[in-house]
Amino acid sequence: MKHRGGKVHIAGRPFKGIKSTVDWKRNNFIMIVSRAYQSILFVLVIVMAGAEVQENLSPNCKQFLYMGTLPRGLQQLSFKKICQFYEGKPRFVTLFDTFSHIPIYSAYTFKRSDGSKKVDVPWMYEPQLSTVSDSREMQPFPSENLHKSFEDAQAVLEDYSNSVMFERGQLNPDEHQADIHDKASTYTLTNVVPQVREFNIGPWKDHQHMIRRRLNNYCRGTAYIVTGVTTSGHSIRRHNINRLGIPTYLWSAYCCIDFDHNAPFSERSKFPVFAAHGLNDRQDNKVQEMTVQQLEDFLKKVTYVDSSFQIFYDNCVALNSAMP
Repeated sequence: MKHRGGKVHIAGRPFKGIKSTVDWKRNNFIMIVSRAYQSILFVLVIVMAGAEVQENLSPNCKQFLYMGTLPRGLQQLSFKKICQFYEGKPRFVTLFDTFSHIPIYSAYTFKRSDGSKKVDVPWMYEPQLSTVSDSREMQPFPSENLHKSFEDAQAVLEDYSNSVMFERGQLNPDEHQADIHDKASTYTLTNVVPQVREFNIGPWKDHQHMIRRRLNNYCRGTAYIVTGVTTSGHSIRRHNINRLGIPTYLWSAYCCIDFDHNAPFSERSKFPVFAAHGLNDRQDNKVQEMTVQQLEDFLKKVTYVDSSFQIFYDNCVALNSAMP
């Protein structure tokens, strides 16, 4: 303890009296407790959102990705990779945003299909995003209001119930699947985003039909598709709380390296890889086709992907003789 200029200093700091010392200790104690509380909350969020969600996808889930590789350049703390299971089998892969409660993209393999829809399937939720659970299977929503334990991390049916303008738009559409269980697995809210009705039943539906016909007719091997969204910053609200992020654009890209080289040039020129995007709006919502590189450049300008963003491994043009 030293006297400097009429003031008492302890360990180089001015001593302002017992009350100041108590206040200083109390404030530091509160700060320490607050930080500890925040750390506990962070751990709880990780545990609740982690469950069966796979940080590193297992081989049987990588089958839905070209060369077993996820799109790169998409990193956010709220993004969770989900291997979507139904009836004991993996069906497709989703990158899900637990903050906006919508998928960022779904990645799946196209199955030759007549385009029929399986409309008698109840909408499902994802136990892997709720609490620590023994189940990794998507489950039908309970008949009663029992979803409070998982609606913090994902959408629930009530989020769409009062929305007149928006419909539940599938990123992995059932018409791109053939097996009844593959079709049924697309009816999970972790695979849908709010789509403007006019866009959903108009240009985007037409685009999905066109891609189905093209791949049915000219893709000879496996077609890998990634369909995703860009966010707008706007949300569907329920009880005065932001519940669902509303996409500005929907985009999609496919990769099929084994295709019909005798197809008409207008179709052959769109292989092995091509892409498209459309504005999720009532007007000016025409879906535009483009190269994958053009789509990637577009997404780098309008959304949160980084400069390394790439949808397909090596742009689906290298190692043409190799198959995952």
